[in-house]
Amino acid sequence: MAFTSRLLSRSSQKLCVGQLMLHPEHAVQVRSFAKEASAPTALKGDEMLKNLFLDVKKKFETAIGVLRKEKITLDPEDPAAVSQYANVMKTVREKADLFSESQRIKYTIETKTRDIPDARSYLLQLQEIRIKRGLTDELGAEAMMMDALEKVEKDLKKPLMRNDKKGMALLMSEFDKINQKLGIRKEELPKYEEQLELKIAKAQLEELKKEAEEAMDTQKKKEEFKDEEMPSVKSLDIRNFI
Repeated sequence: MAFTSRLLSRSSQKLCVGQLMLHPEHAVQVRSFAKEASAPTALKGDEMLKNLFLDVKKKFETAIGVLRKEKITLDPEDPAAVSQYANVMKTVREKADLFSESQRIKYTIETKTRDIPDARSYLLQLQEIRIKRGLTDELGAEAMMMDALEKVEKDLKKPLMRNDKKGMALLMSEFDKINQKLGIRKEELPKYEEQLELKIAKAQLEELKKEAEEAMDTQKKKEEFKDEEMPSVKSLDIRNFI
């Protein structure tokens, strides 16, 4: 069961920040985010904890139910195995009502930046989020975006505020040029998200394979298993460990 818990909590440590930061829904927005969400109905402490526990329990049991039915092959070098794993985890998220990695990143950006008034602080916050989540800027997008901001602020002769519609329009125009240079097209956003999830799936399979190999090596060192031949990691069926 511990193995399953780790399986459900894995996240990728190497993603393409350019694909995230330069998409219109993730880039600097002209509008401001809502200050506050609707206040939830007041509940007593014990009742809140109980409801939270029941919700987490329900999501976990739903996820386990999916994993008990689906075959996962621990072979990160096999595109078919990676695709199958990605599809299984997508099913888990949909049935258990969980965020995908893309949705988690987007939510983090929205909540961390909603009160930031200027474009420069916004971009610096994006950089901080990227670093804290262990993401890599493989395309050099951050430097390009900062250069674009420098250009716009030089033309405006003042710091760019997010409520400056004219200035923000100029910045978004510069971002569009960067997107074009990097080959990122708005109409292909679903494809980029799919590629992102496949990268995550491969990274998770690599980590799971590594843990399985380490566990098998530890088992083999025990006296009672020294003469036994360990199976290939690829042949393991995770459903047998749930």
